[in-house]
Amino acid sequence: MTRLFNDPAAFADEALEGFTAAHRRWVRPVTGGVVRATATPAGQVAVVIGGGSGHYPAFSGLVGRGLAHGAAVGNVFASPSARQIHSVATAAHVGGGVLLMYGNYAGDVLHFGQAAERLAADGIEARTFAVADDISSAGPEESAKRRGIAGDLPVFKAAAAAAEQGLPLEEVLRVAERAGARTRSFGIAFSGCTLPGADHPLFTVPEARMAVGLGIHGEPGIGEEALPTADEAARLLVETLLKELPEDVADPAGQRAAVILNGLGSVKYEELFVVYRRVAALLGDAGVEIVDPEVGELVTSFDMAGISLTLTWLDDRLEELWRAPADTPAYRKGALDAAEPDPDRASVTAAAQDTAVPAAPVVPAASDASRRAAGTVLAALDAVARVVDAHADELGRIDAVAGDGDHGIGMRRGSTAAHRAAAGAHGLGAGAGTVLARAADAWADKAGGTSGALWGTILRSLGTALGDREAPDAARVAEGVTEASAAVRQLGGAEVGDKTMVDVLVPFADALAAATGEGLPLADAWDRAATTAAAAAAGTADLLPRRGRARPHAEKSLGTPDAGAHSLALITRAVHGALLDHH
Repeated sequence: MTRLFNDPAAFADEALEGFTAAHRRWVRPVTGGVVRATATPAGQVAVVIGGGSGHYPAFSGLVGRGLAHGAAVGNVFASPSARQIHSVATAAHVGGGVLLMYGNYAGDVLHFGQAAERLAADGIEARTFAVADDISSAGPEESAKRRGIAGDLPVFKAAAAAAEQGLPLEEVLRVAERAGARTRSFGIAFSGCTLPGADHPLFTVPEARMAVGLGIHGEPGIGEEALPTADEAARLLVETLLKELPEDVADPAGQRAAVILNGLGSVKYEELFVVYRRVAALLGDAGVEIVDPEVGELVTSFDMAGISLTLTWLDDRLEELWRAPADTPAYRKGALDAAEPDPDRASVTAAAQDTAVPAAPVVPAASDASRRAAGTVLAALDAVARVVDAHADELGRIDAVAGDGDHGIGMRRGSTAAHRAAAGAHGLGAGAGTVLARAADAWADKAGGTSGALWGTILRSLGTALGDREAPDAARVAEGVTEASAAVRQLGGAEVGDKTMVDVLVPFADALAAATGEGLPLADAWDRAATTAAAAAAGTADLLPRRGRARPHAEKSLGTPDAGAHSLALITRAVHGALLDHH
């Protein structure tokens, strides 16, 4: 378990602060993560990677010459927000455009995609690429749905080495696509991981058993088998990966491969070496030439006891990029010339930046009516934060049935931050629209992940509809909820029946619009819609997930409601209470 922490909610920020203090030779802190402390040639493509905390050396430990130009760092097991990614990418950009790279998880896809749009709006050319190497998370016919695990490293490195050679953005992207198409990973675990402040692991494995096909966010494996010997584990990993070769590789014999045996957190290096001796022998027997193997902790999951094996099938070009030198805090290869310091590097330390006095925030002008409405919005967000806090453990338990169990933690972080930001804006005299917009940004930043992106979208859509000039009536609120429903579906791609929050949001929005259309006051209309939401959330227990981290474990979730749907239903009822109090 994780023993050394202060406030669990501050763990990721404090870990990043300590990391940058320890590695100033390589990185410097920026809002949202870190960038290289060394100079990058003007016009070079900036490769910006990122994901949640809890996976070190991924992602911050891979920033440096020959690898990433910057890393956006989210909260524990949660993707960074679009604002954080945009901030890091802007700091890393030197005129050649930006390639955003990340593991293929719904929250990362949403946030990195939004960040790319914001960069484009700033006039910075940006592309995105999701690594999808975990063969246990989807079949070959659905390879685009696979998760990204330890295969992140060879794919990141290929793209970054190509960028170092001065290739333009589109060619760097093609290198990433080539490396991703030829990378496969598979893992096993003997125990789950425990998040800071938690009193139990996200999943457990029975005594003398192992989980097969696990994820790196505490997702349970797709099956269980008897605990193997080291040689048996090696055989399972190798034989599983050799069953699925890239389309242009007919036979492993005579092929070259970059090989990574990755420890997930608490498997000791000596154990890894015992396994690797057999991995190397089995690959040799299959006629595979191993190129620059890596054995160690490269993509971890806190204290998870487990290992994964990654094979990247090399051609001449990919081998050149895999062998290219790199110098980062956690990954070094070959030799590079002496580094030049970044001329734009701030002269103050991170500690001095933390104590700098920020400029006084300002808010747009608002009407008296909108400021009064902002008081109701603040009360509603307070009710949201309180109901989420009260049910956080329950939400985590529901989520852990087929997912990673962090929904309650993420919702608590997001709702608490949203209420705090809203209170600050309200105290400055902001209208309802601005209060919701500030809450939206705070929720997305602190929660990260899919729920952070979606709740940020919901609050921002509501804020846009309410604005700062007029007193919002029931019809306007219903219109905002309808717009939020459409925006969430467009952003996440989910529809009713996919077993997500959309299964509640759509009927809630429809019921609210119908009730306000009948002329019901907002509190009464909301009451009716909240009842509809509760029934819809309960109905998700009968569905099988078609999206998100629960999809590989669809059957396990049957009989359990979707955590996101359940939390939305709880929130709609809590907001009704706030509307009654401010009627």
